Parts: sequence; C-alpha cells; structure tokens
Amino acid sequence: MEEARNVKDQHTTTAGQDHAGSSASNSRNTGPGRLLIAVYAVFAISASARAGYQILTKFSEAPLAYLLSAFAAVVYVVATVSLAKAGSTWFKVSVAAVLVELVGVLVVGALSLFDPVQFPHETVWSLFGRGYAFIPLLLPILGLVWLYRRRPGARTSA
Repeated sequence: MEEARNVKDQHTTTAGQDHAGSSASNSRNTGPGRLLIAVYAVFAISASARAGYQILTKFSEAPLAYLLSAFAAVVYVVATVSLAKAGSTWFKVSVAAVLVELVGVLVVGALSLFDPVQFPHETVWSLFGRGYAFIPLLLPILGLVWLYRRRPGARTSA
C-alpha cells in the first residue's frame, strides 16, 4: 500500500514538473507577445468583418480581392489562436501561419501593384498593406522575429 502511494506521489510530482517546465518554456504569450497577439486579434476581427461585409454585399464587383480578404482573415485568426496557445505543435502552427501571412502580403502586394485591374478594390494585403499603414507587412516580420526568439529550446534571459 505504501509503495502504491509513493508511486502515485512520484507520478504526480513528475507530471507537475513536466507541466511547469512546459509552461515555463512557452513564453510566446507573455510580455511583448501579448501585444503581438492583441494586434493579430484586432486584424482577425477587422479582416473578418470587412471580408464578410464585402462578400455579402458586393462580391461581384471584386471577387478575387474579397476572397483574398477572407483568406487573410482566416490566417489572422489562426495566427492569433496559435500564438496564444502553449506547446510545440502550436508553435509550429504559429510559424506556418505567420509565414503564409508574409508570403500573402508580398504576393498580393506585388500583384496589386503590377496588375491593378485584378484588384479594383483593396484587400488587407493590397499594396503591401498601405490601407492599414503597412502594418500587414511589418506584422509577420515582427511575428517571425518573436517566434524565433521564443522557439522551443531557446534560452530566454531572466
């Protein structure tokens, strides 16, 4: 009976240490990371609302632009959620979402600059986010820097 209790106590202690260790190593959602998550959340909400309104009211005017706005909204939602969650899987999802965002901003920005006929109405990423003070261009760069500095196994200074 005593052995069973000791084994149970050891398992509880080990599980507690694992949990504490994993939460200590996940610092993506602390400090400046909270501001990053908040900005992503604002973009997720605003891009979702904008895309929803555009698709419901004037989709035929610029279907490509509005579908790209909807795609951007999904990317922002995934980035927001994954940045806020702990664990290495969520870290990988964050990196993927922020990379997709960066590629999207660069590709859509370049296409909207060189082929404006395809973009009669702006998207979040049109002209590299000019309509949003270029924050859509800066945000994934800051996000990737933050993720690199907070990657699993990276040493964080006290």
